[in-house]
Amino acid sequence: MKLLLDTHLLIWAAVDDPDLSDEARAVIEDTDNTLYFSVASMWEIVIKSALGRDDFQLDARVLRRSLLDAGYEELSIEAQHAFEVASLPPLHKDPFDRLLIGQAIAEGIVLLTHDEQVRRYDFAPVRYV
Repeated sequence: MKLLLDTHLLIWAAVDDPDLSDEARAVIEDTDNTLYFSVASMWEIVIKSALGRDDFQLDARVLRRSLLDAGYEELSIEAQHAFEVASLPPLHKDPFDRLLIGQAIAEGIVLLTHDEQVRRYDFAPVRYV
């Protein structure tokens, strides 16, 4: 299965955070899955780290290199992803999460998340772990 990890799951997996559920860990470690990370997540980390958010205090460059070395695929931001965002109902205001949902829809990839707000997009390919 193709899985796009949301930003928090990427961070939690990278630092082995106890907030990463056993289910999420099992899905991430399943070698039958192809794992993706979005450039939008790198952008989010850079912005929120610069704003001093405690939960985003890591170097996005180092994280990106680690993800690539671990076999993750990098997903660029394309116009079609933005077009999908325009069709989303206003269930969630976070622009990064909305872009990740748009990417999942456009690419036919399941978005793996632990965000209750993102979970509300039950018509989109979202899996809550």
